[in-house]
Amino acid sequence: MDETATEPDARRGDAADAPPTGKDDTARRPAPGGRRAGRLPLLDVLRGLAILGTLGTNIWIFTAPGAELGMLSGGDAPSLASIPADPAPAVIAEALFRFAANGTSLSLLTLLFGAGLAIQFRSAARRGLSWPGPYKWRALFLFVEGLVHFTLVFAWDVLMGYAVTALVTAWLLARGTRLRRAVARGAGALHLALMAAGTAVLVAAARTDAGGLPVGPDVVRLYTEGSYPEQIAFRLQNVLLMRMEPVLTFGLLLVLFLAGVALFRAGAFSPGAEGRRLRVRMAAWGLGAGLPLKAAASLAGPEFLLVERYIGAPIAAIGLAGLVGLVYDRMHRTGPVTAALSGVGRTALSGYVLQNVLAMLACYGFGLGLASRFAGTGPWWVIGLWAVLCAVLIAGSALWLRRFETGPLEAVQKAALARIGRG
Repeated sequence: MDETATEPDARRGDAADAPPTGKDDTARRPAPGGRRAGRLPLLDVLRGLAILGTLGTNIWIFTAPGAELGMLSGGDAPSLASIPADPAPAVIAEALFRFAANGTSLSLLTLLFGAGLAIQFRSAARRGLSWPGPYKWRALFLFVEGLVHFTLVFAWDVLMGYAVTALVTAWLLARGTRLRRAVARGAGALHLALMAAGTAVLVAAARTDAGGLPVGPDVVRLYTEGSYPEQIAFRLQNVLLMRMEPVLTFGLLLVLFLAGVALFRAGAFSPGAEGRRLRVRMAAWGLGAGLPLKAAASLAGPEFLLVERYIGAPIAAIGLAGLVGLVYDRMHRTGPVTAALSGVGRTALSGYVLQNVLAMLACYGFGLGLASRFAGTGPWWVIGLWAVLCAVLIAGSALWLRRFETGPLEAVQKAALARIGRG
């Protein structure tokens, strides 16, 4: 997840899309403004925000009855539609928390992964390497990491889907802009069609009181009393069901990857006047369109969850990236907030896995069992647990980066890929 964030080339259009051929002409070209290429701090800040926000979504899975399978059980969780009927502080807090995190953080993380892929492409061009060349090993390594993470930690892992999407996007990066735009339009249309069909099914099910996938007491007991090996076996037995999200949303993943590439090349994450103009447009259009759509879907009820999470949230994520960028342009670059988010962003892969490991140990029966101890007590302890885990990630990344340049899993990945390269 943590790619080397560098300034985008000054090139635009198909000239910037030319695949590396062995002659490293870009390596001698100065970065915009005459500065040497270096990390783009805004990317680290956004990546850190996305990691903490993703935990804000996943924490409700770890703490719910049935945990990983419980999220498919239906619409009992408070949403914006729940507030008028029950305006209690606990209901309002949970509904707003879920609304802010649901889909938006994951979409932001996906967008940034696309930007990171564009950085890898440019790095290969500067070094005169073929493309995708060594990157295919990076994607394969990410897939294996995701497979291990899915099996041992968390059923709703995103890394496997990212790895497959990265390979497709990497191939498209060696082609022209027209092809990428055509693929993005086709993938977007397919995604919208799937979400429309899925929403129609959910609406029909709500009318017949069919509800979601029932979660029996055996599944609830598995996460409250079951052993760790039993949970691993359960994931493997239900692998098709628990891997359906990246399959059904592959079109969205591809669109967001390509959008991240396009925004990076346009300079949306770079300092300067042009970058600020792009961030203004991102914030205005993304939040102006995404937030109302997301809110309308949430207010319409749980049967419109797919619209909220997979249509409104991705648009809002682009707006969020623009808004955070505009705030970052005006705030103290070395302040505690930016330092905290940047540290988590620089150790994003390690932080993503660690937060799920800690949540698993805190909530499931073979660990502290907090999910069963506090069942039915309201949302405040869940929000508190999220805050504690965020604090651990922030403190841990800060301490780690005092001695090391990258996170532990990032270092393992780098060492393994370097060994493959030497072989």
